[in-house]
Amino acid sequence: MGKIHSLETFGTVDGPGVRFVVFFQGCPMRCQYCHNPDTWHIEDGQEMGAEEILSRFERNKTFYKTGGITATGGEPMLQIDFLTELFTKAKERGIHTCLDTSGIMFPGELPDCADEAAAMGHKARMEQIDALLAVTDLVMLDIKHIESAAHKVLTGHANDNILAFARYLDAKKKPVWIRHVVVPGITFDKDELTVLGQFLKTLSNVEKLEVLPYHALGKVKYDNLGIDYVLKDTPQLSKAQAKEAEQMIKEAML
Repeated sequence: MGKIHSLETFGTVDGPGVRFVVFFQGCPMRCQYCHNPDTWHIEDGQEMGAEEILSRFERNKTFYKTGGITATGGEPMLQIDFLTELFTKAKERGIHTCLDTSGIMFPGELPDCADEAAAMGHKARMEQIDALLAVTDLVMLDIKHIESAAHKVLTGHANDNILAFARYLDAKKKPVWIRHVVVPGITFDKDELTVLGQFLKTLSNVEKLEVLPYHALGKVKYDNLGIDYVLKDTPQLSKAQAKEAEQMIKEAML
């Protein structure tokens, strides 16, 4: 059984085509601009089985001929075994699978000083990752900030494992869409966007870049949950500014 926040029947911004979107409950990240703070705590989710979720998909499957199923959240890879089961059953039905993830659950490289127990744990985790990727058609990878220290301020975590995951997906030749939220005063910065573009240039599997303008539409959720919204004084990014940011990234990718 998986802990699920909600299901969206007709998603149009979570991968190619019209998609059935599964919002997983639980996330270790605390992104300052997160618009789903109600997905943070895994214990708040409702239990659902893979067959139950796919039966919901089947009700409207004629609409998903050019789409499929997308797992988002929260962080779907926090429940990797259930996610793999869901995608495995989806692939058995010929359904296109898309994973929207921050990549934070990737273990990264094993330190040279690791003991035997750590090595075995790392091997087991990588086997889980490979099993998931075997039934995943597309990964939408959210890179929050390209600089590790700034990433930790923005999300509560460094980005080393996330960038390692990007490189691993490239080595596995897994198709990737990169998502990057541009926030005034944080990521709306030419140096940051240039470094991001230079990193993406090293990857051969990036099929699409999505630059998302920061908005404060999720603030009401923070108010309802009694959580302080750190970016309450941050202006929203205009579409023109988002286009400008996208151009900066793409120029660095040339």
